[in-house]
Amino acid sequence: MSATAAKGRYPPSIKFLAWNEAAERFSYYGMTSILSLYMARNLNVPEHRSIAYFQVFTFAVYFMPLVGAAIADAFLGRYRVILWLSLGYVAGHATLAFWDSGWGLAVGLGLIAVGAGGIKPCASAFAGDQIPANDRGLLARLYDLYYWMINLGSTAGTLLIPLFFDRVSPRVAFGVPGLVMAVALAIFWVGRGTYRHVPPAIERRRSPVAADEPAAGGALLRILAVFAPVSAFWALFFQYASSWTLQADRMNREVLGFRLAAGQVQTLDAVLVLVLIPLFAVEIYPALERAGLRVTPLRKMTAGMFVMVLSFVAAAMVEQALLAGDRPHVAWQVPQYLFLAVGEVLVSVTALEFAYSQAPPRLKSLVMGLWYLTVASGSLLTAVVAWLNRFQGVAYYAFFAALMLAAAVVFALVAWWYPVAPAAPQAREAA
Repeated sequence: MSATAAKGRYPPSIKFLAWNEAAERFSYYGMTSILSLYMARNLNVPEHRSIAYFQVFTFAVYFMPLVGAAIADAFLGRYRVILWLSLGYVAGHATLAFWDSGWGLAVGLGLIAVGAGGIKPCASAFAGDQIPANDRGLLARLYDLYYWMINLGSTAGTLLIPLFFDRVSPRVAFGVPGLVMAVALAIFWVGRGTYRHVPPAIERRRSPVAADEPAAGGALLRILAVFAPVSAFWALFFQYASSWTLQADRMNREVLGFRLAAGQVQTLDAVLVLVLIPLFAVEIYPALERAGLRVTPLRKMTAGMFVMVLSFVAAAMVEQALLAGDRPHVAWQVPQYLFLAVGEVLVSVTALEFAYSQAPPRLKSLVMGLWYLTVASGSLLTAVVAWLNRFQGVAYYAFFAALMLAAAVVFALVAWWYPVAPAAPQAREAA
């Protein structure tokens, strides 16, 4: 890295990576905000198939991090994977904009899945690489900033792109995310002289007998034990874009004389996260520390898992009112979104810090990829439950609340066990 920062201050490279992430998330969430509508309206795909195709695409996006991470850690390094896959990402958006057909959709989404999914673990790990190893506090602040920029980009994308889709044309609506992704790539490239690089395994000389192999394998298994119950978190989380939106569609959405679209209610999550990240970092966490309660990544994640249960309890209560024949105002969804956002800040934001700090140095991208695999598996679980259609109405929300409660208990037990396991470097400080 050509420039360094004093302890407690971000290195110059972080500004490039933060704005790159915001622009990339604008392009991704802007595109996905209109994807199902485009399939149903413009390609005449039946609604249930539009939902199914959307879920397959989401699964692919969150499965690809394993591939991108493996290539980065073993061969190309994180910088080159981000750079080259971003070019394919831009090409995917261009394909959606200019090839208006089912085949164009398949090719474009395939390129985006490889690009967006492949760079995910590398981008978050590459950001962590910029932080000095002895500045743990700055690493936690970095991932707060990183996640804040993610939600800044997603908020802007989900507010603007649906307007282009409805009022201009699908070509413009798909083209604008492509242009913004090109901007993201340009920002990343401009910052190239400021980055600190961790070379891939193929470029590092290693002794014939790798004494650190058992330690690395043990650390990886312990991290997987922490990640496994978090899949239930993601099974609930992404339902703000499906079951919660369908719930909002049956509610009174008049706000100050303006009728909200059901899909616009989703933006509430990103807006709340933008507010909650600095609130927790500046006020709540320091207050808890002053009160004598040590705030650690696993404790934050444990609390977030239990808070997530409340989001679906609140959703079940709204559903009960709807089934009783009432038409409650959409403001009654605010509590479930608030619990969702608090859970997201405590679990998802913190997990990025946890995954990076606990991973063996040569496996950091892989561990990030495994984290994103929990998102893929949670999405797949929700798809299976919905496809089987065994639960309807209040029972549907109650099932997921019970599933989340069981997962939270399991996670709490794993978090309690984690510090006493043979520790990877810094593992005991994380619990």
